[in-house]
Order: sequence, then C-alpha cells, then structure tokens
Amino acid sequence: MSSSLLFAFVVFAVVMFFTPGPNNIMLLSSGLTYGFRRTVPHIAGITVGFAFMVGAVGVGLGAVFIAYPVLQTILKYGGVAYLVYLAAVIAMAEPPSADKDDGPGRGPMTFWAAAMFQWINAKGWVMVIGTITAYAAIAAFPWNIAIQVGLSLILGTVSCIVWALFGTALRAVLTSPRAIRAFNVVMAILLLASLYPVFMDA
Repeated sequence: MSSSLLFAFVVFAVVMFFTPGPNNIMLLSSGLTYGFRRTVPHIAGITVGFAFMVGAVGVGLGAVFIAYPVLQTILKYGGVAYLVYLAAVIAMAEPPSADKDDGPGRGPMTFWAAAMFQWINAKGWVMVIGTITAYAAIAAFPWNIAIQVGLSLILGTVSCIVWALFGTALRAVLTSPRAIRAFNVVMAILLLASLYPVFMDA
C-alpha cells in the first residue's frame, strides 16, 4: 500500500466530508430544529448510504452509468427537484412543540431517506468519482475498495456528528421561533446555492 497515496486520499476525504454541502447543511438545520438525538437516523443514513455507494460504484456499478449516460441525467435532475423540495421543507421548519406532532412532510429525515438521497446528491457523486478513480491505486483490488469504504464510514460519521452537534449547539443561541425560522431560511438558500455546480456542468 502506498502510504503517500493513502495520506492524499485521507486529506481529500476530510476536505470533501467537512466542507459545506447538501448533507452538512441539512444536518446543521436538523440539529437546530429537532436536536441531536432525533437527527441520529439522518446521520446514520448519510454515512451508511454514502459508504455503500462508494462500494457499489467501486465494484462495477459505475460502468452502468458510463454505458447509459441517460441514467446520470435522470439522477442529476431528479436530485435537483428533490433538493428544491428539501429546501422548501427546511425553510418552513419550526421547532416541534410538545402539544403537536411534526405533521406530514415535516420532522427529521429518516435513515432510508438519507441513504437514498446520496444517489441524487451532486456533491456525493463528485466525492465518489474522485474516491474511486483518483485513488484506485491506494491498494490492490478489492482491498482498495474496502479501505475507501471503511475510511468513508469513519470520516463520514465524524463529519455528520460535528455538523449535527453544531446545529444542536445553536439551539442555546437561537431561542425564538422567529430566529429559528430565519436561520432555516438561510440554510434553505445555501442548499439551493449548492446546486450551482450542477447547472454549470449541464
């Protein structure tokens, strides 16, 4: 195993996992709105879903998307539509009160929803493609895929926890419903702004 390539991959992964993107913005908003405990399924869905995607693409699923580019287009614009919907949900989110439930379409993201979202997350695909192609020589197949999946699980978990805890910590600062609504509107705008690379690549 090339230690220099492994170090380069870890640096790449840290930068990609910890910098703002759709997942991190949603976790930040969820931590503020619902608290850390209720955001745990969202965290687990992201980490497991992304690591599974790395493994699936690494063992050959990526060839399917190369052979059928229309699938990439469907995922891209399906992801755009879903992110617009999520931005609207975040913008309208309010702190849940004890005397009423979250209502339809409200509440923190579930494990399966977060896991499936990785397949239409533009930043996620950039990360997966960079992970598999640029750092494939990290070790011989299939150990290279196993290493990349393992590191994705570890770094993804740490990153998601940090962003969710950051949002949870803001609950002590943003105490009024109006402040939380304003914060979530800003997060929704940032989530929409994260679509910029998608349209630049169109």
